[in-house]
Amino acid sequence: MLIADDQHDVLEALRLLLKNEGYETRGATSPAGVLQELESQDFDIALVDLNYARDTTSGQEGLDLLTQIRSIDDTLPVIVMTAWANIDLAVEAMRRGARDFVQKPWDNARLLSIVRTQAELSRSLRQASRLEAENQLLRAERSPAMIAQSPAMQPIVQLISRVAPSDANVLITGEHGTGKEVAAQALHALSARASKPMITVNVGGLAEGVFESEMFGHVRGAFTDARTDRTGRFDLADGGTLFLDEIANTPPHQQSKLLRILETGELERVGASKSRRVDVRVFAATNADLKAETEAGRFREDLLFRLNTIEIHLPPLRDRREDIPLLAAHFLKDHGKRYRKDLNFDRAATQLLLEHQWPGNVRELQHTVERAVLMSQPPFITPADLGLRNSRAGASPGRLEDMSLEEVESFLIRKALTRHDNNVSRAAEALGLSRSALYRRMQRNGI
Repeated sequence: MLIADDQHDVLEALRLLLKNEGYETRGATSPAGVLQELESQDFDIALVDLNYARDTTSGQEGLDLLTQIRSIDDTLPVIVMTAWANIDLAVEAMRRGARDFVQKPWDNARLLSIVRTQAELSRSLRQASRLEAENQLLRAERSPAMIAQSPAMQPIVQLISRVAPSDANVLITGEHGTGKEVAAQALHALSARASKPMITVNVGGLAEGVFESEMFGHVRGAFTDARTDRTGRFDLADGGTLFLDEIANTPPHQQSKLLRILETGELERVGASKSRRVDVRVFAATNADLKAETEAGRFREDLLFRLNTIEIHLPPLRDRREDIPLLAAHFLKDHGKRYRKDLNFDRAATQLLLEHQWPGNVRELQHTVERAVLMSQPPFITPADLGLRNSRAGASPGRLEDMSLEEVESFLIRKALTRHDNNVSRAAEALGLSRSALYRRMQRNGI
């Protein structure tokens, strides 16, 4: 709590009174001192005098200070006090954003009552703001449970069980669509942070100009369109977990800023002059070979070491075929409920699911099942409903002239990803697309 008065005995009296109630305080004896304290750290509440210069009773210094405080942090509750109280001054202070008004000499009980009320209100307002920002980021529907009965997945399940209770950062690798986010959710759910949020951000999908604002937040006025303060993803994940998807696509000059917060736990919002500490566990995911990226100079080796305390590699779906019927049944139940259809796979459809190579892995399977639910007539889903052409194990893709436009697009995207080791940025460049456009087309094609 910040208290400000030009008289040291007043500051000491307030400090002792508030200390007995459990409040930690910092003192300032001038408007400049108040602003300096606000720039150096955050406060839950401020109790400030309206008069500072000798023989001045107008309260103008305090009113001007109040305006400056509001420009720095408009969520900070400010209680003003003066020995020269009058109704006009009180009204003007409230108009400029003061939450309450105390006259000197103060009544201890009343002052403490006002402080408690404003402190509780401040915590509630900031929590509400945080929850609102979280709700905009968290998914409306829960992701599917981790289905992993195959022998290839059993070591993964055991590793997740061992690692989850720790606070170690985890790097999750694997091809596109193998379920890296689901693995991250399983790690979070089994950790001591499970009651706190897991915030997900697709690092590869962030535009260059908004990276810092999205990750670290910004203060009002930091740039032209910054009309209000923005809470960054690290702040939202404070006490919980931050999942950084497509970490290999982090712009090189932003990697040092990620490294700093991982090393120190401190972040600085864009436009702010003070740092704050956050307690965040980081999971990162990529389909790229980060060791090769570091050798090529595209990814910092020291950042890789920070992220890669433990590495979990997820196998492609073609290497865990025992899970295909279980995953398909899970998606069928989910989409059948969503589209109000009671369906089952017929024997031929189940066999086709097992034989398909699934280059898009679990994500492709999910999109395939959803399409089949939409296209089928109860009670069964048939091979025709699945739409898996050229899908037999070992089958060639056929001639491009015999394919539909959708099949050609899917074939070219997969070929580009394979040629460039599943690096989305380089595949997008080869196809003449922006990275975001390629992401949209990959999602449309179940890749």
